[in-house]
Amino acid sequence: MARSYRHAVAALAVVTALALAGCSGGNSAAGSSGSASGGSVVVDTAFSLETADPGRNYVPTGNMVLHAIYDTLLTFQGTDSTTPQPDLATMEQNADATEFTFTITDGRTFSDGSPVTADDVVFSLQRVAGITDSKANFLMAGITVTKVDDKTVKLTTATPSLQLPAIVTNPSLSILNSKVVKEHGGTTDATDAAKSWLDANSAGSGPYTLQSLDLTQQVVMVKNDKYDGADKAGYDKIVVRNVSQSSTQLTNLQGGDSNVAVDLSGDQVKNLGSGFTVDSAASAETLFLLINQDKNVGGVTATPKFAEAVRYALDYDKLLELTGSGSVAATGVIPPMFPGANKTGVTQDLAKSTAALAASGYNGEEIKLQFPNDTPVGGVEFTPLAERVQEQLKTAGINVTLAPAPFATEVQPYVKAQEAFSLWFWGPDYADSSSFLPFGPGQKVGLRAGWAADAAPDIAAMVTKATNATSVDARTSAFSDFAQAMQQSGPFVPLVVPGINLASSDKVAGLEYNVTWTLDLRSLHAK
Repeated sequence: MARSYRHAVAALAVVTALALAGCSGGNSAAGSSGSASGGSVVVDTAFSLETADPGRNYVPTGNMVLHAIYDTLLTFQGTDSTTPQPDLATMEQNADATEFTFTITDGRTFSDGSPVTADDVVFSLQRVAGITDSKANFLMAGITVTKVDDKTVKLTTATPSLQLPAIVTNPSLSILNSKVVKEHGGTTDATDAAKSWLDANSAGSGPYTLQSLDLTQQVVMVKNDKYDGADKAGYDKIVVRNVSQSSTQLTNLQGGDSNVAVDLSGDQVKNLGSGFTVDSAASAETLFLLINQDKNVGGVTATPKFAEAVRYALDYDKLLELTGSGSVAATGVIPPMFPGANKTGVTQDLAKSTAALAASGYNGEEIKLQFPNDTPVGGVEFTPLAERVQEQLKTAGINVTLAPAPFATEVQPYVKAQEAFSLWFWGPDYADSSSFLPFGPGQKVGLRAGWAADAAPDIAAMVTKATNATSVDARTSAFSDFAQAMQQSGPFVPLVVPGINLASSDKVAGLEYNVTWTLDLRSLHAK
């Protein structure tokens, strides 16, 4: 059977003083159990995996694996990704959204049987903040962690931070057994040396523990017999294998060599047939066009009118046809499942495009469209999408030459704001609408488009207002204003939000997509 739904991600229902109440041989599905519990499950996915050390992790496969091994202070449960829920702790916040007090639930223990304490929380979070070369380091920027008592920790920020509850759900901010990690080189500064030990062992309180890690082949996890949380392990063993080609994932699933495939395209899941379960949902990634506003880089494209001409030249329904199951049209820089997103997107208006193009000063010049051609997102290949954009812009009088290149080649000029016209993608750093404020003028992605804050001071002010909001209603309203303004002007043309397609044998239950950890390994269990 197939399920198709959209997850409403990270509408933080946080108010003043809110209390959150709380495989055979390890590499084949041949020995998987069909009973209600036990046995093993084999999951195929294309690895983006660098370590099993939460403090140094910030890649998708790492998130998937670590979410099964470690607990965080808060988490998202089931298919409801709307409100962070208690994991290791409950939470209260002050009226200004600058103080967040976490109380550890009684009885929670690590996999060695020792209790989870405030000291473990403080060490774990300060360790991420102190490992300056960690990709996850920015998650703790501006956050101070202090111990109140043995069961209570306070996180404080200088400015309002309604996104903080969503931030602490990230597996990179997992809570580690501080005594054990310190014994193996763990510190809260740049001298930390616990990575090698954590790559072979685990020090968490989640439903599974790490048995073995091979960054190029597979990760094996086994049931944590001392787990005392809500997410009881559905299997004795989980094997996550590195299978880079979606066609091979499909063959393995259909042939019974695996139980779950993570990276299938919309077309592949459409033809799976009986005996399988499919979960198709819109991802949190957005594919967009960038139109550089720096005249030294963009030349003729460096004008809001040219961006307007491109925006209204495109037939977004025709672009969506290329993207497959689960995909939806982009309604703005904030994907449609996030609070504050536009309810509808731009519709093609060739007359409006023609008028804007005339006002831009464009006179038929050939424009190069740059994009990575080896990094599909949600099964969506960039080349056919770029070809359709090229075709539609030609109809509107804009001449485009395609300039594909490998991601490794293309990413540096994109990051350094050296591309005049390009096709790229963006996903959230954590499950919250604030992850899309970087598109604003003077912000990280805005600057990649040569768009300084003084180029659009009204929109820059909206970014500040959304950032500093202290109530959910005011915050959602501010994000809505920002999303609408970005859709009306600015250097970005959002195109599509690709789908994510998870598939499994129908003997596996609990197939659930999550914005941060993609497949929730905790929820998997045998039917």
